[in-house]
Amino acid sequence: MTLAIETKGLSKQFGTVKAVDQLDLRVRQGEIYAFLGRNGAGKTTTIRMLLGMIRPTAGGATILGRPVSRGDRTLWASVG
Repeated sequence: MTLAIETKGLSKQFGTVKAVDQLDLRVRQGEIYAFLGRNGAGKTTTIRMLLGMIRPTAGGATILGRPVSRGDRTLWASVG
């Protein structure tokens, strides 16, 4: 089955604070996941990177096999 979301080593650092550290994630089409965690665990930062709203410090992500980049409206149109 095709991967809907894949991250490899996805990381985001703000100054000395590691908000997301080396996240590897594979979500197949049709699967449902939830982001759970305490305040400051990196949930919102991860979603913002997946949406292309902020750039990761390291690593990367793909949606439906296409690299996530800022302003890729055709990618988001295909996601729905």
